[in-house]
Amino acid sequence: MSALTLRFDQLIVPPGQQVWLKDISWAVFEDILETLGDTRGARLAYQEGVLEIMSPLARHEDNKGIIARLIEVLLEEMGTEFRALGSTTFKNKTTGKAVEPDECFYIAHEAEIRGKPRIDLERDPPPDLVLEVDLTSHTHLDIYAALGAPEVWRYAEDTLYIHVLRQGRYEECETSPHFPGLALRTAIPRCLADSRTQGRTVAIKAFCTWARAR
Repeated sequence: MSALTLRFDQLIVPPGQQVWLKDISWAVFEDILETLGDTRGARLAYQEGVLEIMSPLARHEDNKGIIARLIEVLLEEMGTEFRALGSTTFKNKTTGKAVEPDECFYIAHEAEIRGKPRIDLERDPPPDLVLEVDLTSHTHLDIYAALGAPEVWRYAEDTLYIHVLRQGRYEECETSPHFPGLALRTAIPRCLADSRTQGRTVAIKAFCTWARAR
């Protein structure tokens, strides 16, 4: 009997579901990345030979899009240069870890990656701020810590958690070092709640007014 052979581009992961594959070498992982390409909707995470493939739900993408826009609003109001690199694949062969965030931003290190077609964590810095929305999956803080991402925002169950990397481990904080003095853990969930009743544009405008007043 011949062995069954499947291509990874044949794999379908329904929205809100995850698939785990074990005993995946780094070389095989990179082959999978190349096979799946950049146009897929699923996101990947890899560590210790285990590959996780996740497919987001519509509400996940809606929350992510609004929070990402609020971050952009804050940075624009501050006059801060930044780059939003979405779900770029961040991988480091030395650590044997890789992840694709829901959204990410280069802020303090924006000038170092400006104009680069690809980011290589073997020589480039990780994103300064990562956003993850946990709806049916969980944020891989251990991977982000290994890759050296300074700050991770995690939105789960209508709550914003701010994790700041200190001495190789994340500490949960009330405020963001990138936006000191702003009560974002209150303001962002309120904006998301308002967007579901008043509309996205109205909610974001109200957030802008709140941010400018501070």
